[in-house]
Amino acid sequence: MRIVIDTNVIVSGIFFGGRPGDLLQLVLTRQVEAIATSQILAEYQATIHCLLKRYGGTHLHFSMLPLFTAMEVIPQTESIKICRDPDDDKFISCAVDGRCIYIVSGDKDLLSLGQYGDVEILTVTQFFEKYKEIENNG
Repeated sequence: MRIVIDTNVIVSGIFFGGRPGDLLQLVLTRQVEAIATSQILAEYQATIHCLLKRYGGTHLHFSMLPLFTAMEVIPQTESIKICRDPDDDKFISCAVDGRCIYIVSGDKDLLSLGQYGDVEILTVTQFFEKYKEIENNG
């Protein structure tokens, strides 16, 4: 199962754990294939760095290096422009380039699209409902 994970889910999982952390654990154990571009990884890193600076030495539930190493980094070839927030277009482009079936996000601008082509845009909770369904049906 190939997915793209929005920055807000990555940050939430790294800093707070919970269901986003459960998703990151699936990536680390390679039960789910997370796809990213170098642009997306740079956004993850910049956001995490900014939050670490702002809140000083916060305990992280995951180390960035193993998590990013577990992701497949692909070149961006698509340049889709559909989101109300143009910064979110890179996630859709990555999902299309990476032949992903889901984008997992908490971003209202992305979630409001619901779907783009064959890519479904889901919350973490919705993702786990689909994941459980797939696991149960083999």
